[in-house]
Amino acid sequence: MIFDRHTIRRHKNRAACRFKDHSFLTDWTIKEMEDRLCSIKRAFPAALQIGADAQNSRMKINGNTFLVQMDLAENLLPARNALQADEEFLPFAESSLDLIFSPLSLHNVNDLPGTLVQIRKALKPDGLFLGAFFGGDTLHELRSALSEAELQIKGGLSPRVSPFADKRQMGDLMQRAGFALPVVDSEKLSVSYARPLDLMKELRGMGESCAMSARPKHFTSRNLLDAANDIYVRKFSEKDGRIPASFEILFLTGWAPHESQQKPLPRGSAQHSLAEALNTEKP
Repeated sequence: MIFDRHTIRRHKNRAACRFKDHSFLTDWTIKEMEDRLCSIKRAFPAALQIGADAQNSRMKINGNTFLVQMDLAENLLPARNALQADEEFLPFAESSLDLIFSPLSLHNVNDLPGTLVQIRKALKPDGLFLGAFFGGDTLHELRSALSEAELQIKGGLSPRVSPFADKRQMGDLMQRAGFALPVVDSEKLSVSYARPLDLMKELRGMGESCAMSARPKHFTSRNLLDAANDIYVRKFSEKDGRIPASFEILFLTGWAPHESQQKPLPRGSAQHSLAEALNTEKP
């Protein structure tokens, strides 16, 4: 297993009481997802939010919608319409939901293809999935600084920053999971901090400390932290002395298949050539 799900649950439960102090990425992501949903003129009577926040970071949905929030960490759940469950084993009947959305909560499941298949099956025909994931460029500065520091001090590497998928990989996964009309787009954000240590504290406050199964199980040494700090500042600091942290957010859209949806024409079925469309002659 790539990720230690028990550790993920512990990290998120620990962060729950102060999550609102560190929820700017989740809040921004939910607003972006709301904008995408607003362009879809239809009702979603039954909806599921995967990834909850007891302090009410929830997406606004047009119309009269019954919304359930689900999370692995019970401390993040709101008082009503909430369900503690593992994202790797969704407890929903097939064809039972009109909308499923997930703001930054599925990047650390061990079987993402299987989870996406479960999501597609839980949707009614022509139901919608909106997902937001950390992309491959996320925290590349921190990853680089920690790797270089560990090579210098220990002569080897340990996993200290979670791996993230890129746009092409996510598009392939959506197709493999059986979604119709899949779309993947991305946005990149740069957040500045006074020190690398402040970034690490922010990640802890988000519940996003490293939870990889192969991570070092002991506390990171002061020597390693100091070396990583110096490398981060030397390689990436800005003119004002602050350091940037990159976050790439991938937005996924896909529909449960339905006969009414547009389908691509079979290969070789075109009736007119490109030359005819452009009103040009073939050589």
